[in-house]
Amino acid sequence: MIEFLLDIDQDIFLFFNGFHSPFWDRAMFMFSGRFIWVPMYFVILVATFRSFNIRIAITWTIAIALCILLTDQFCATICRPLFERLRPANLENPLSQFVHVVNDYRGGRYGFPSCHAANSFALATMLACIWRGSRLKWFIFIWAAVNSYSRVYLGVHYPGDLLVGAILGCIIGLLVFTGARAVVWKLVNGDMKRARPYKRELHINDYTIPYRSIDLAVLTGIITMVVINLVAID
Repeated sequence: MIEFLLDIDQDIFLFFNGFHSPFWDRAMFMFSGRFIWVPMYFVILVATFRSFNIRIAITWTIAIALCILLTDQFCATICRPLFERLRPANLENPLSQFVHVVNDYRGGRYGFPSCHAANSFALATMLACIWRGSRLKWFIFIWAAVNSYSRVYLGVHYPGDLLVGAILGCIIGLLVFTGARAVVWKLVNGDMKRARPYKRELHINDYTIPYRSIDLAVLTGIITMVVINLVAID
């Protein structure tokens, strides 16, 4: 049964990895990078401190950092050495000769589960729970999904690596959020209405547009995607 699932996983990988072009090579390589998303992360941090009182903002910030740390370490230091599944593009893997590799990037040795997917979905889960009802909760899961897919495109992860990583990320994200929410509950003495993010208004002539500071993070993320596509054009 395991061999059957691994064969299906490999076939799905080869199918999606086989779709490539110079434009998408450049775009997916940039999308998969960590530092290109620093502006979006920074805006999320600023929005958090603008939308909650200082103690709640600090609680959420520490919880997000802890969530990413736990997810990354669990996948990288516990799961990968345990399962020892070679990445598709690893030269020790016989499959590597059929893999489309971008910029000779092959990642580390083992890739199950995907830390990229786990961290992305852990962050998405935390932010969606914190910012319920905002535009961010939809955008951040789309971002996590594309970020994860880029790893298959680049040839460094199987779809199964991403699926398990995403599930682990969501579970850890929910667990950490639950713990952090208990701390916030104590900070507001059980009145969770006081823990809701502040709403703001933008006044343009006679029009009033309600918004949340976190909406700027969505805008930053979209601008980053546009820039990636513009730079990727040859």
